[in-house]
Amino acid sequence: MNFPEYYESRKKLIESFLIKQMQKKGISRVDEAMSYSLLAGGKRLRPLLVLATGDVVCGRGYDFLAVACGLEMIHTYSLIHDDLPVMDNDDYRRGRLTNHKVYGDALALLAGDGLLTLAFEVMLEQKNVAPAALIETVKEVAMCSGSYGMVGGQALDIEAEGKNITEKDLRTVYSAKTGALFIAAVRAGARLSGAKDEELLALTRFAELFGLGFQISDDIMDVEGNLDEMGKNAGSDAKLQKTTFVTLCTLEGAKELVDKTFSEALMCLESFGSDAEPLRELTLMVKNRKF
Repeated sequence: MNFPEYYESRKKLIESFLIKQMQKKGISRVDEAMSYSLLAGGKRLRPLLVLATGDVVCGRGYDFLAVACGLEMIHTYSLIHDDLPVMDNDDYRRGRLTNHKVYGDALALLAGDGLLTLAFEVMLEQKNVAPAALIETVKEVAMCSGSYGMVGGQALDIEAEGKNITEKDLRTVYSAKTGALFIAAVRAGARLSGAKDEELLALTRFAELFGLGFQISDDIMDVEGNLDEMGKNAGSDAKLQKTTFVTLCTLEGAKELVDKTFSEALMCLESFGSDAEPLRELTLMVKNRKF
């Protein structure tokens, strides 16, 4: 397949959908702050995973844009809150000033809240899927976003600052903080496509490994990357005294582990044959990323 063409076409669908959603104005300036972060670009990995998984299972992942873009809204809300002074206190995100640097802490907080609630409104507008599948998908997205998933993982991450934690504990943090939304994205695309039980199982394991590989590569980028490549400042993990796979395994050890993790993720797709090409190529793009 021509993956660059596939990637760009799917990203355009996602961007167009997000722009259309943000044209619906509310009663305050919070909409401007929401749009500032949501429409700032980015990798769009979570919605891409929904669409790509749908393409693998049923060949029409583009039908699931509402759910896919709802996940991107949740992800963007989490970034706005992550960047706040009470969290990671970052100045740049996606190549420009973070939301609170432009709109102030209070409006940035509300912009995140607005995106989180809008996400569920948008996802429940998803058409052309079995109602039961949609309800189960939205429920799982909520669980993966909350105290059992992303929010819980972020809390564990904060509690671990300045402490030497074990690799087991670090994997727990990463599987919730980062991995949960990737799992939600892949399982959403699979479930909405009518995936069989064995397909859902294989794709779930793929998503778990994809999320872990992504976060380990993030640890590496925080050491080797720069603002131009990443769209944010490097060195934040060291500043916050966080245990990462680089501090646990050394930089070279982390690179070996990320290669191993992504290789295992790709093995989970073998049973899908050539149909899995969108997910394979997306995995290789993330493995070799400089962003």
